[in-house]
Amino acid sequence: MTLASGRQQVSSADGRGASAATPAQTAEPTLRYNRADWASGFRNVGQELSNVPLKASKGTIPADLNGTLYRNGPGRLERGGHWVHHPFDGDGMITALRFEAGGLNLTNRFVRTEGWLAEEKAGKPLYRGVFGTQKPGGLLANAFDVRLKNIANTHVVKLGDQLLALWEASSPHALDPETLDTKGISLLDGVLKAGEAFSAHPRFDPGHHGEERMVTFGVKSGPRSTIRLMEFAVADDPATGVKAGQLLSERSDSFGGFAFLHDFAITPNWAVFLQNAIAFNPLPFLLGQKGAAQCLASKPGGQAQFWLIPRDSGAFAGQPPRIVPAPEGFVFHHLNAWEEAIDSPGTSSNPQGAAASSTPCPIVVESIFYADFPTIGPDTDFRTIDFDLIPEGLLERCRIDLGTGTVSTERLSERCCEFAMVNPRREGLSCRYGWMAVAERETGNDPLQAIKKLDLISGERRVWSAAPRGFVSEPVMVPRPATTTASSGRSAAAGEPAKPEPAEDDGWVLCMVWNGARCASDLVILDAASMEELAVVELPLAIPYGLHGSFVAG
Repeated sequence: MTLASGRQQVSSADGRGASAATPAQTAEPTLRYNRADWASGFRNVGQELSNVPLKASKGTIPADLNGTLYRNGPGRLERGGHWVHHPFDGDGMITALRFEAGGLNLTNRFVRTEGWLAEEKAGKPLYRGVFGTQKPGGLLANAFDVRLKNIANTHVVKLGDQLLALWEASSPHALDPETLDTKGISLLDGVLKAGEAFSAHPRFDPGHHGEERMVTFGVKSGPRSTIRLMEFAVADDPATGVKAGQLLSERSDSFGGFAFLHDFAITPNWAVFLQNAIAFNPLPFLLGQKGAAQCLASKPGGQAQFWLIPRDSGAFAGQPPRIVPAPEGFVFHHLNAWEEAIDSPGTSSNPQGAAASSTPCPIVVESIFYADFPTIGPDTDFRTIDFDLIPEGLLERCRIDLGTGTVSTERLSERCCEFAMVNPRREGLSCRYGWMAVAERETGNDPLQAIKKLDLISGERRVWSAAPRGFVSEPVMVPRPATTTASSGRSAAAGEPAKPEPAEDDGWVLCMVWNGARCASDLVILDAASMEELAVVELPLAIPYGLHGSFVAG
């Protein structure tokens, strides 16, 4: 049974009080989600498959969509009758969906971390979880056991010949990109120390200064926290001898306060961090009463800050960081960031433009803000949470004036959203469009059931909905290859005139959907411009709600 809806909604102003909705707008939904359908998505992945061919149960897989969608997320939520307290404590499971000439095959594997192997052998939890999962045995079994299991469950990216499963509190795990077999911990040729924190949210610079780079960071948190900013080559450069995966630059900067940083954003010249006004009381964690993340709380009267670190490849390399007061709220994820003088909307982009001026131009950051830090208490079952009691994420734009040290804000959407991204070719530059997972209803907090394309200038949006029985994960926007055209899907032949770059919204959106009707997962392929449903593929797996993923073309 395929998803029953796949409905599209089109309207103009996205909750910003502008023009009235177009005639095609769908009215406010009256049928909300079924909690049993939603809760059924939390389960263990029961099998590991290798190169299983798949066909679309609805529509057609685009012939010019070629490459691999890698997804990571918690795949083991229960062991020996003991459930995790929060899905974020589940063991990482990687899914690879490989597209070639209209065909598709599936491989999935658990990341065989040291902790996963030990607990599989024991048949029970042996470690506490960051988000509140306790070992069996009560307080006596958990008190003063501060060991953390590297669960490798948050993201998966390809760097050189390694596929990396990421968990931000420790080292990445290297996997075989084809078989997904676990090779073991990777210290990236000595760049990392054993157990060193390595972000699960790298950003890929599409070539602001010539070559593509993976920009990422690690945090050492404490009363004074240190950020290590690192940039890696993503391709071999025969002219210079640089190899894919090689560290190109790094710098470390310290800031006052306990840093809790999941994501950041980049521009050609800056790495942008938002340090939430958060406090950490480790005592309940040490005493075995709470997980480490449950010991975080908004700091009353605290001041959030933007920490702006100059990139070594940019115009302000070597200069000290800038610190600017940030708006109230809590941010997990950013959509994008850009610099006004380099790339204002409607102007041509020139990433090197800022080098001509010694004064940094204003930086614009688009982020998903929560009114407070969303958390699940130690006595709450995550499958029974009341969404109305949890703050929703709302997309906002902050303009940081480095000359005056002030920030202005603008709400871009009133609809609950998460997991937003822009066309990866425009990462760090101004973008016209963003794609994100959203709730079905226009206001209020609910599970994510739809994918929205938002015009970041006009506010117009197009929405594909899986409601009432479907629940979406992070959408991945895949730009159309520059050497093909939408009409032909044909690569340019030698001697043919060079084709223009595809439009910013020319491509596809790939999304994993939990199908409550059949208690299994579907892959949905959308046209990124129109949000038209192109294909639905029913997967022979039941995959719990995932976290992050990436697409590797080829």
